[in-house]
Amino acid sequence: MHIAIIGNGISGITAARFIRKLSDHKVTVISAETDHFFSRTALMYVYMGHMRFEDVKPYEDWFWEKNRIDLLNAYVEEVDTTKKQLILKDQSPLAYDKLIIASGSASNKFGWPGQDLDGVHGMYSYQDLEAMERHSDGLKHAVIVGGGLIGIEMAEMFHSRHIPVTFLVREKKYWNGVLPDEESDMIGRHIEANGIGLQLGTELKEIIDDGNGKACAVITSKGERIDCGFVGLTAGVHPNIKFLEGSGIETQRGIVVNEYLETSVPDVYAIGDCAQASNPVPGRRPIEAIWYTGRMMGETLAYTICKEKKSYNPGIWFNSAKFFEIEYQVYGEVLSKAPDHHTAIYWEHPDGEKSIRIIYDKNNSQILGFNLMGVRYRHEVCEKWLRDKTPVEEVLQNLSLANFDPEFYKEYEDEVIALYNRQSGKSLQRKQKRRLDSVIKFLRGV
Repeated sequence: MHIAIIGNGISGITAARFIRKLSDHKVTVISAETDHFFSRTALMYVYMGHMRFEDVKPYEDWFWEKNRIDLLNAYVEEVDTTKKQLILKDQSPLAYDKLIIASGSASNKFGWPGQDLDGVHGMYSYQDLEAMERHSDGLKHAVIVGGGLIGIEMAEMFHSRHIPVTFLVREKKYWNGVLPDEESDMIGRHIEANGIGLQLGTELKEIIDDGNGKACAVITSKGERIDCGFVGLTAGVHPNIKFLEGSGIETQRGIVVNEYLETSVPDVYAIGDCAQASNPVPGRRPIEAIWYTGRMMGETLAYTICKEKKSYNPGIWFNSAKFFEIEYQVYGEVLSKAPDHHTAIYWEHPDGEKSIRIIYDKNNSQILGFNLMGVRYRHEVCEKWLRDKTPVEEVLQNLSLANFDPEFYKEYEDEVIALYNRQSGKSLQRKQKRRLDSVIKFLRGV
């Protein structure tokens, strides 16, 4: 059996690796981006000089031949599900028995005048990294459009080379469609403290052509002209599925899949950023462009194809990121605009760069989520509390079990408990100390 995989990102490559572990099926991975798989989340560190490109390839180049995974550097123009073949850019066909679509995302463009000029790029692909490199020499100013995680990465990249940046963010606060107000304000202050020109409530209106097909300035929604030699479009991403038009595969915003990652067409599957769950599990979104979910999908699908059907369940929501020096973690249900039954304990350090938010249900006191800035908590501990619907007071009394900051770092659990006591009139005391043996016993249920 021949299994063709479109896309050599984390989803497609994980599927290929596990198919090889579980079977002797012929596997072909098709991608026009790069010859070999690389860690997409590490691209920024290549630009910043922390790593070389060869350092972000998790496997040596000989790995693929040794493991009998064929790599094809090509672009898929069309998918013919009737004949079970892919039509490549050179019009040559590639037959398959089963097809896995792991084509990832593409940067959003919203029809801005000048959006296709030279010097206007996103930050998603290896080609985007090359474009940033190409335009950085002698660059005097960059404008970044969009206030998400990709935008802050691009800002940090330019900042590392002392290239001035102006950040245009449509919302009134940075990423406040995801972050609660206090955390959003914190990151906004931190961006400005790093010398980034943050313009909130400001949209891109037009990108100006220098007369030679290259961007030279932008015009904002407030009528301001900002001269620049590079415009970063980081206003989100969308599933990369345009090539599927006419294939008969059901698509909406992404490729519609069931719990087994099957599409509407037999023997065709979709995983990763391009997949849209028809019935997502509670607490999860239909499309999640997240590294670890792509990896989970790839492994799950390999078992379905090679062994027996296995439904995809991403579990409890988790994400992490870094805003310059501030690390960010979220577990469970933390909403920017919380419903009435959500109650928050929010503690913020006087330095304005660390915070702990604990969400619980005011009707039954069950823990719902954690939002952390500049403080790190153990994934396994937080997930167990959320999975077990642990009462908030039990969580607070054992909060030290979650602390994952290095030894000798200051701990803030007593301050969080004291805050809860002031809010509730209770007199809780911490029970557990932060010791590894205590954490292990807790996770084992001892």
